[in-house]
Amino acid sequence: MKFVIQRVSEASVEVEGVIVGAIETGYLVLIGVGQEDTEADADKLVRKLLGLRIFSDENDKINLSLKDVGGSLLLVSQFTLYANCVKGNRPSFTEAGDPQKAEALYEYIVNECRKDVPNVQTGVFGAHMKVRLCNEGPFTILLESDKLHPAKKQA
Repeated sequence: MKFVIQRVSEASVEVEGVIVGAIETGYLVLIGVGQEDTEADADKLVRKLLGLRIFSDENDKINLSLKDVGGSLLLVSQFTLYANCVKGNRPSFTEAGDPQKAEALYEYIVNECRKDVPNVQTGVFGAHMKVRLCNEGPFTILLESDKLHPAKKQA
């Protein structure tokens, strides 16, 4: 599982000309689900996501969490995070999770985040989306479940 987390001052997702999700201060999170991913992977990444301290405090130190700043989440599914570009020029997406499984895990992540964050917005799973954002910093972090517990991939 992969999360691309972008600290934003604003972000939105549009589907067929309609804004389906929009936030101000918070994180835009692109979520990729791989073939091997489980709810346990999602739990670890959600905990890490919600605990990140990447907002500036009064001394301009990166020290505040999403909760500390009253931030929001915009969660967007993106299977292309599993693009494999090793061979040729056309990416392969064979490492991406099965769409049904990926959608279930994406919805699980959304529901878990809503337990702790009052404003969680989403894109539309599987839709063609236009994502707009103002990345603050810029500040972008990549979280990968196999990096949080590498023994899983070695087993």
